[in-house]
Amino acid sequence: MHSDPHHPHDHDHDHPSPSDGAPRWKHDGVQVIAGDRLDPNTAQTPGMFRQAAINHARVGAQKIWAGTVAIEPDAKTGVHHHGALESVIFVVRGRARMRWGERLEFVAEAGPGDFIYVPPYVPHQEINASPDQPLECVLVRSDNEAVVVNITDIEPVERPETVLWIDPIHRP
Repeated sequence: MHSDPHHPHDHDHDHPSPSDGAPRWKHDGVQVIAGDRLDPNTAQTPGMFRQAAINHARVGAQKIWAGTVAIEPDAKTGVHHHGALESVIFVVRGRARMRWGERLEFVAEAGPGDFIYVPPYVPHQEINASPDQPLECVLVRSDNEAVVVNITDIEPVERPETVLWIDPIHRP
């Protein structure tokens, strides 16, 4: 109970009650989104299946987006960034490879239980590092807006071990 006599606090006064008399936060408070009730009506990339769990349309979220992505073996995104948004990727199953930088010159991998942080404006590419297993992740972004800025003037380069060298005479 609030004990400041200058600011008495009635727990219902800031929360108008719906017609059943219950405090508004009873109906507009915590929400559980069942894993089998995710919304596929979100941006899709070939070889990937994204589903929204938390966004403005579903739960009224103002400053966050969360969902899942399933990435087919060997699939990858084009090079892109998410503007001012911050992103977190949690790897549930499989092996993720992230390339980033102005020429995708940096690479890191993550496995089940690992978190990946992608800062604002960082050009990056998400890759399923497995040739035969799907990659399943949870995504969280710092805003509801689906900001994706595709970068077409970077030629994505695969990891060096996949192409040891290129014979200049016998180029593919």
